[in-house]
Amino acid sequence: MNPTKPVENRREQILREAARLFAERGFHGVGVDEIGAAVGISGPGLYRHFPGKDAMLAELLVGISDRLLAAGRMRVAETPDPLRALDALIRGHIDFAIDDRPLITLHDRELDRLRESDRKLVRQLQRQYVEEWVGVVRRVYPGATELEVRAAVHAVFGLLNSTPHLGGQGAEPDRAAMAALLHRLALSALEALEGGPAGLRPWTADRTGG
Repeated sequence: MNPTKPVENRREQILREAARLFAERGFHGVGVDEIGAAVGISGPGLYRHFPGKDAMLAELLVGISDRLLAAGRMRVAETPDPLRALDALIRGHIDFAIDDRPLITLHDRELDRLRESDRKLVRQLQRQYVEEWVGVVRRVYPGATELEVRAAVHAVFGLLNSTPHLGGQGAEPDRAAMAALLHRLALSALEALEGGPAGLRPWTADRTGG
């Protein structure tokens, strides 16, 4: 056990297993009893933590959108150099895309199941996250138009969020190698923009950051 890793509480365990099961079999293909069994409690026992599956789905999708935005803002605020800020944004999103693949699948398949207020909140948080990226990319590539920058940012998201489609033959991709590949792909998409430096270094498979 890693002593530096915080112990996962019961709610986090429930959400993690719910995300995995929802992604594998669909929201309506999973019962409360199955989620409970996955974390070692009775199905009815889940109601001490969540009023139902709808609440779990909302917390998963709103929660990850909120965390991505908060982490993105923190990276930009802590890194005044735009090149380093952009690199930090890319690396942070790669970590999400590799480690939280079920949430990407859930967003793609199940977002419309949220009640309207939660769905609007997810979209609002996502727009704000995009704006963090756009602001940094425009500083790095001042010769690009705003439309070009937005297109590039969304292209990067599409590349990085492709991870749920990997490992479909039963073999999990090597994490370090996949992170390096995604980093190179993201840089390639951004380097199509005009007016920027060639200062971002590709993330090789033996690099974990820095």
